[in-house]
Order: sequence, then C-alpha cells, then structure tokens
Amino acid sequence: MAERVGLYPGTFDPIHNGHLDIIARGARLVDRLVVGVAINIGKSPLLDLEERVELVTSECATIAARTGGNVEVRPFTGLLVHFARDVGASMIVRGLRAVSDFDYEFQMAGMNYRMRPDIETTFLMASEHHQFISSRFVKEIAILGGDISTFVSPLTFTRTMARVKARA
Repeated sequence: MAERVGLYPGTFDPIHNGHLDIIARGARLVDRLVVGVAINIGKSPLLDLEERVELVTSECATIAARTGGNVEVRPFTGLLVHFARDVGASMIVRGLRAVSDFDYEFQMAGMNYRMRPDIETTFLMASEHHQFISSRFVKEIAILGGDISTFVSPLTFTRTMARVKARA
C-alpha cells in the first residue's frame, strides 16, 4: 500500500497553538505529514524563514514524540501544488477558524484542484479554544506590549518577544 502523505502549509509567523492543534490532528490522518513553511512575498514576516523553520521543527518534534506521528518540516516557495507534488502529497490539510476563512480556502482549494485534481484538500475545523487565534493577532498583540503566552508555546513566546524587542 502506498504511503499517504499530507501537506499542511503556512507561513507560521509565528506558529501558534491553533497551528499545533491542526498539525497534531492532521498527522493522525496520514502516514506522513509534511509541514511546509512558506516563503510568502506578500507578507512581511516578523520572524525570518530560518527562525520559523526552526520553531516549527521544534514544535513538531514534540508533537511527533507525543503522538507517534511522522511529521517533517520543509521550507518552500512557489505554487503549493508544485510543492505538494515534490513531497509526494496526495492531500493538502487546511485549518478553518471561522466562516470568513472558508470563502478564501474554498477558492484556493478550487484553484489547486484545477491545477492538480489528484490532490485533495481536507479542511479541519479549529478546536473551539483556538478558533480566534491567528498569527497576525499574535504578532500585533506582542508588538503592542500584550501577553501572548496563552496563544503560543513557551519556546515560541521567548523567540517572538526577543524579535519584537530587537525591532523596537
């Protein structure tokens, strides 16, 4: 039987508890979950690519150790469907927080399907206690001096706050 590979893409700037929830749940659906850390030219990240990959790798190692899942982290640029092909993914995993996410994700899934009909998109609803968390809000709260410790892991908290202080 062929290995089922899933791909969970994102910029993860920074990775937060909602992402970690989707990674842990997505890893249970496939034999191997690749977490793709995107180089997104449309966003100006707080954390550089190397830091994001390092944080995601550390967080995923904890998830894999706890769940026994096979989780791999890789940076990528370009079209998602091209990266999915490169890693052998037959499934793209996307998290949904609210109805507003669905419209964008639905359109993206349709475009991806037109380009690669052999790759399915699977939507996982955010757990109720993570539905409101977004990287954009986490960054904004941190930059404005708020406490982000309940939204991110201790490692991500420390690294994000150090980056915020360095930029000030």
